[in-house]
Amino acid sequence: MIRHIFRHSGSFAFEAGGSISNLEVVYHTSPYDYSPEKKVIWLCHALTASSDAEGEWWPALVGPGKTVDTEKYFVICANVLGSACGSSGPASTNPTTGKPYFFDFPKVTVHDTVRAFDLLREYLGIKKIDMVISTSMGGFMTFDWLAWKPELFETVFFIATGARVTPWLTGFNTAQRMALYADPTFKEHRDLKGGMDGLKAARTIALLTYRCEEGLFKQVEDSDDVMFADKAGAYYRHQSSKFVKSWDAYSYLSVCDQVDSNNVGRGRGGVENVLRNIKADCTFVCMSSDELFPPEDMKPWAEMVPGAKYIEIETPYGHDGFLTETDAIGHILAPALP
Repeated sequence: MIRHIFRHSGSFAFEAGGSISNLEVVYHTSPYDYSPEKKVIWLCHALTASSDAEGEWWPALVGPGKTVDTEKYFVICANVLGSACGSSGPASTNPTTGKPYFFDFPKVTVHDTVRAFDLLREYLGIKKIDMVISTSMGGFMTFDWLAWKPELFETVFFIATGARVTPWLTGFNTAQRMALYADPTFKEHRDLKGGMDGLKAARTIALLTYRCEEGLFKQVEDSDDVMFADKAGAYYRHQSSKFVKSWDAYSYLSVCDQVDSNNVGRGRGGVENVLRNIKADCTFVCMSSDELFPPEDMKPWAEMVPGAKYIEIETPYGHDGFLTETDAIGHILAPALP
């Protein structure tokens, strides 16, 4: 997929207050310009993923000749606002100061990102999105977009996601924020390296929610002879140290805040009212051991949508199943991709 930058001229006002000029959205597409003759598949990514689905987070499913064929279809994935992966966010340069925005970047809601995506869609001339495939946080955007502009969408796949943030998920986000603010360098915001230790701790908290105990045991089983078990600890330290090479604490705070804004029913008569009025062909795909979006949450959402299908993938890998169970996901997607 090819990387592009969409620049919106003029001011972009945020739902929670504040505005910026010259909003940017980084996005990846199939290696050719959009044409109405091609079916459009829009991918909505997870919390800290980039817009490069083929190269970074779903290479088993996205690319030439693969399930989501970038030659057969016009495939597009846009990066959410507030991210460290290119779209406008706290790490962007504030034209007033010539430095990163840090805490001065407006708080981003799910609907802000969806509005940015829709501006990009209009810029590209896309009149209809034949299929949306959304994973984790990407599903938040899809629910909101579908509620806002239902006529755009034909087929939707919601994978390991939810229509409204739960107290369980908000609690984990709160713990991550506390970790960020516990690092005194975070509040100094002298440069984008501020809060690195806090970010490592916050990311470790997040990683604990991405796997269940069984999946982690399969990956980092300790020997029976050790005095102090540490393989799991080493795994988390490695993963968090790797993560901070490409992310900053200010952008991470922004996307965590965006997660807590997820509520498709806000201002629309409630979640059930929205879901019962969806006309698109929807499929909900749940990871059996997902602790963030468990079956007891996802199945009721699916039952509210007229004609929706609910499919549960048996996996020991928790929420990360949407990244690891690509064969199963491919079998689910393939019948809807002529």
